[in-house]
Amino acid sequence: MTILYTATAVAMGDGRNGHIQSSDGHLDAPVRIPKELGGDGGATNPEQLFAAGYAACFHSAMKLVAGKLQADATDSEVVADVSLIPSGAGFGLAVQLEVTLPALDRASAQALVEAAHQVCPYSNAIRGNVEVTLSVA
Repeated sequence: MTILYTATAVAMGDGRNGHIQSSDGHLDAPVRIPKELGGDGGATNPEQLFAAGYAACFHSAMKLVAGKLQADATDSEVVADVSLIPSGAGFGLAVQLEVTLPALDRASAQALVEAAHQVCPYSNAIRGNVEVTLSVA
């Protein structure tokens, strides 16, 4: 296995009511249980971090595929909704990716999104474990 990049982060304190920091210091933030789950809120949480990472990663994968297909991804946008859901005795995640590709017709945009879903590392990592819904706005 060839490793292209490794990100390292540490969680300290009390889990969802603690602090996170990346090894390079670019990410350094408190985390809090959201009010919707009975916490105090007021800081980011693991679901927001996952949503941000997935949106950025999927957008990059989509731009990569668009370049290979010579498809116009100008002014494109990816919104990721990550939901915490009950799963057996524990919890799971569900993801909805809403993609905007204003320079493409709907069929071309849908084809590009489906192709990006096959390339994106986040999509590949969770495939078969997390329900991901793709939509083109």
